[in-house]
Amino acid sequence: MRLEVGSRAPETVATPLMAVLVAADRPFEELDALDRAAGGMLRRAVGAGDFKGREGDRVLGYGGGWEDWAPAPAWTGKGPGRVLFMGVGDSASLTPERMRRAGGGAVRAAEDQRVSELALNLDHLGAAVDAAGVQSAAEGMVLAAWRFRELKSARNGGGGHGPGDAEGVRGERTPPLVESAALVGGGASRWEAPVRIARAFAEGQNLARTLQARPGNVATPSHLAAEAERIAAEAGLECEILGPGELESERMGALLAVARGSREEPRLIVLRHRGGEAGAAPLVLVGKGLTFDAGGISLKPPKGMEKMKYDMSGGAAVLGAMLAIGRLGLPVNVTAVVPSSENLPGGSATKPGDVVRSRAGKTIEVINTDAEGRLILADALHYAAEWRPAAIVDCATLTGACVVALGHHRSALLGSDDGLVEELRAAGDRAGEPCWPLPLDGRYRRQLKSDVADLKNVGGRPAGTITAACFLSEFVGSAPWAHLDIAGTAYGKTRKPYLADGPAGVPCRLLLEWVRARAGP
Repeated sequence: MRLEVGSRAPETVATPLMAVLVAADRPFEELDALDRAAGGMLRRAVGAGDFKGREGDRVLGYGGGWEDWAPAPAWTGKGPGRVLFMGVGDSASLTPERMRRAGGGAVRAAEDQRVSELALNLDHLGAAVDAAGVQSAAEGMVLAAWRFRELKSARNGGGGHGPGDAEGVRGERTPPLVESAALVGGGASRWEAPVRIARAFAEGQNLARTLQARPGNVATPSHLAAEAERIAAEAGLECEILGPGELESERMGALLAVARGSREEPRLIVLRHRGGEAGAAPLVLVGKGLTFDAGGISLKPPKGMEKMKYDMSGGAAVLGAMLAIGRLGLPVNVTAVVPSSENLPGGSATKPGDVVRSRAGKTIEVINTDAEGRLILADALHYAAEWRPAAIVDCATLTGACVVALGHHRSALLGSDDGLVEELRAAGDRAGEPCWPLPLDGRYRRQLKSDVADLKNVGGRPAGTITAACFLSEFVGSAPWAHLDIAGTAYGKTRKPYLADGPAGVPCRLLLEWVRARAGP
């Protein structure tokens, strides 16, 4: 989506749809000029008691720049063609998430009206609109405009370009792509910086969603590696790709053990952003890049297995975050590591009961081959820990137990450093990607005790999310480390107007908020 800012009087802006955010606790008379442009619909709705500015209240009017001629009326392009007044509740209680939802709601309204551009007016919110609010509203618009259509034929609105008004196979019209938007209002001169940040954050997350949405026969480990090289070229990052030979040389036996059952070669992707002082310890982001997970020999049930293309969601979020970090040129050193493979039940696949040796030298008894994510992460975390990083944060769709514990509303958060855990929790709140801390101590580590190896890869059903994190903690050394289990939040159904059902890109913006806070003002 093209996103601009402008300080023009909203009633003079030529746009097919002007969405106006209306605060319930401010005088509606401030909107008289726009209301007159919309035929007085707001005044009538307020007088009838149908509009009070509450969140969810809406009134749609049509501007005066229309010509009534056969066979249908036509908008002349003079002023706003439509004006949609959207209630957001009291301005004093506005949060970034509510602004994000309002921005997304404006894009959904444009889709309903079948227009490909819109303007969002924030004037009525007054001083309640700070930089965080502007950033969130802009994020909501860019995130809401995302659609995955690259694998559909043009007849079904595919190709990823154009208004998307083609008819589907049953005759239904696909929603249009909203291609451009503007934020307009008296404070627009101060909005350039937060809108620039919002665009980078949301486009990074939209890249993650696109990678998630691609099926396993497209988004293979080599495909993720090629995307990483493209991101590096675009955003000015350094890129290093390790293939099977390099992985052998690096003694990454756990990662290679997972990949044995597939013909697709594994990759370890490394991206570096050198925005800080030379030699300064980097922040490290590690993302699980399991591009398809059939469970290996411990085969998953067929129902829902197609969703296992999403098992690379952590890696996708990290790649999207690195795109945004590079574009923004954040003044901090950041390194991303994405271990990537498939987990299939081939003839050479690792078997339950096998013992594999990790890069750290620790031996692992594989009790369940479907607990493969922690194996590929183990080698990646140990690799990253050798750089003496300022902090390591990994994210992974790691355990079904996380969904049982927290549902689809919060990611699980565990770590070795209380300060780091709190930083990430606060970043998640700012990003609208909340997480919840779980305990991590030695009593859970006992569940991983093995009779034949240094540890097992699973600790049984009790506290499955915690024991998985305990397993990872064995490979981070002394570095401050935190783990985000996104099994319940990375994809699925949503009621957020700025997200479509399917891939969510979580926790891309959480990571970005954390890195930006670490980088300083």
